Amino acid sequence: MLAQQLVNGLMLGSVYALVAVAFTLTMGILKFLNFSIPGIFMIAGMCTWAMLKGGASLLVAIPAVLLLGALLSYGVERVTWRQMRGGDRFVPLVSSMAFLILLENLALIAWGSDQQRLILPFQSTSARIGDVVVGVPQLVGLALAVAVVWTLDRVLRRTRIGRAVRSIAEDAETATLLGVAVDRVVPLVFAIGGIFTALAGVLFSLNYQQASPFMGEEVALKGISAMVVGGMGNIWGAILGGLAIGVVETAAIHWFGARAVDIAVYGMLLAILFGRPTGLLGGDLAKGRA
Repeated sequence: MLAQQLVNGLMLGSVYALVAVAFTLTMGILKFLNFSIPGIFMIAGMCTWAMLKGGASLLVAIPAVLLLGALLSYGVERVTWRQMRGGDRFVPLVSSMAFLILLENLALIAWGSDQQRLILPFQSTSARIGDVVVGVPQLVGLALAVAVVWTLDRVLRRTRIGRAVRSIAEDAETATLLGVAVDRVVPLVFAIGGIFTALAGVLFSLNYQQASPFMGEEVALKGISAMVVGGMGNIWGAILGGLAIGVVETAAIHWFGARAVDIAVYGMLLAILFGRPTGLLGGDLAKGRA
């Protein structure tokens, strides 16, 4: 049924959207494609599984994992971006990729390579609207994704920190001359991106009840694609791109099988770029069109 596939796609797309927002923050502000994001996503999912398996409640596990995501992303800023930003622009990118490999191998050492199944502390619940079945946890995840992005949008548009972020996105050197504390604002941007990434990992692991040391790689590709589809530098574009990719993916699985997923998703990406190279909502954080 078309309506059911649309609902399933929106639920999956909310995860892609959060990852796309995390990529958008560093790309829109620093022109830095942060390859550590899939590693942080994976660590969030695996730690959620490990904490629930150890008997922790969701009220403890989720805040702890979000804090871990922020700390890991802050560490990436300290080790990769801050130390290497004065060199070739590709050096931080490669060093963030090394961070991804490090996190994956640490996960392999700690938990092995098998896919793990989450045992949720509550029974799976769903609501039926006509012939459409909507998983309540997935619906909560979608609503939460939109809510946190709306909050981020308000912060970027209406607060002093938001103005500082936009000024850095336009020109970091000029922002420094104007009194913006770049070395304080940029770590905050990384930490926020880490929280968004960790939240995506938590939602994915809870909604699909699985986690593995390699779960971040495919999601990262979809997140980057969502960022490009929506328009780099536009956080609402990232949301739109993520939801669109989620819908296309589930529809492709339903009608053509799992083998057609990549053809459908990346075919849509190419089609949009041919017709609108700036993406659906091509924007610019520096100009406030977040």
